[in-house]
Amino acid sequence: MLDFIYYPVSGILWVWHKVFGAVLGADSGFAWALSVVFLVFTLRLLLYKPFVKQVRTTRQMQELQPQIKALQKKYGKDRQKLALEMQKLQKEHGFNPIMGCLPVLAQAPVFIGLFHVLRSFNRTGTGIGQLGLSPEVNANTPNYFFSVDDVQSFLSARLFGAPISAAITSPDSVLIAFEPFGGIPSVWPIVAVSVPLMIIASVATHLNSRASVARQSEAAAANPQAAIMNKLALYVFPLGVLVGGPFLPVAILLYWVSNNMWTYGQQHLVFGRIDKEEAAAKEAAIERRNDNAPKPGARPELTKKKPAPGAKPVRPAVSGNGDSVDGDSAAASSPSPSGTGGATTPKKKKTPPGKVRPKNQRRR
Repeated sequence: MLDFIYYPVSGILWVWHKVFGAVLGADSGFAWALSVVFLVFTLRLLLYKPFVKQVRTTRQMQELQPQIKALQKKYGKDRQKLALEMQKLQKEHGFNPIMGCLPVLAQAPVFIGLFHVLRSFNRTGTGIGQLGLSPEVNANTPNYFFSVDDVQSFLSARLFGAPISAAITSPDSVLIAFEPFGGIPSVWPIVAVSVPLMIIASVATHLNSRASVARQSEAAAANPQAAIMNKLALYVFPLGVLVGGPFLPVAILLYWVSNNMWTYGQQHLVFGRIDKEEAAAKEAAIERRNDNAPKPGARPELTKKKPAPGAKPVRPAVSGNGDSVDGDSAAASSPSPSGTGGATTPKKKKTPPGKVRPKNQRRR
């Protein structure tokens, strides 16, 4: 049913086992353990760009929290209008909230696929996903990309005395399948290997969640839904690793530890790069502002008024001592009526005292 997941996962695991098996031996428990670890690293490397997109999307959503709250307050009763306004806001800022969940959604099938492939090396159980095969039939049944020889090599592998496909709670019907390949393992080596891995995985999960929560803005952290998710990530998820660890095979615990190790290093790398980009952008903005600002002691330049469209340019007037006067001064000293082309109107002569004007010259 999910062969499109099982075959790629088993194929990557098969390649890494061939690499480490050529150096450490095909039946080495460390070769199989390193194969699981580098399977995780390979898949996380393929998801690196979506992870960076997730971080940027999360930061954008935190920056837009005030606007989102304003929309929720304004259209709280109209769900359809609120959804449209939220889509408009997301489109204006060019981000998709689904990208924030893509790495997590992509890792879930990988976890399921690896869990199924590892359990398929030993199908003697009768639980969910088990076929109840006899040890002889199980040892001679291929497992996706792995041949019969690879299956027997896996059953022979031990990591400090513990088969990496066995869990603390594995029943005797499952452990008996290892009898032809090194004897039936005791539960104590499995406990000795599983418990430290459970503790490391739990602590690493808490530290990664703590690093993510520490980078949230105050507005995002004040959101009640975000506060609940933060508590789940900080305390419930790490506790879930401790509670569910006894039911997980050693290889799955190795997957969990290596996945958290990669996440811890990747977070510091990506967050550090984004912080440098933001610091450089702020410095560039400050430099542009300083370049556009007037220098200390310099008088601001007055912008000259542009002549009106169609108006003739004002010629500078000449003073009595031969100095030229700019157009504004000339216009202020000798205003000319519009439509005269700048020519001055001659003054009217006064009538001498005692002389009477002609009737046709008298004012009405």
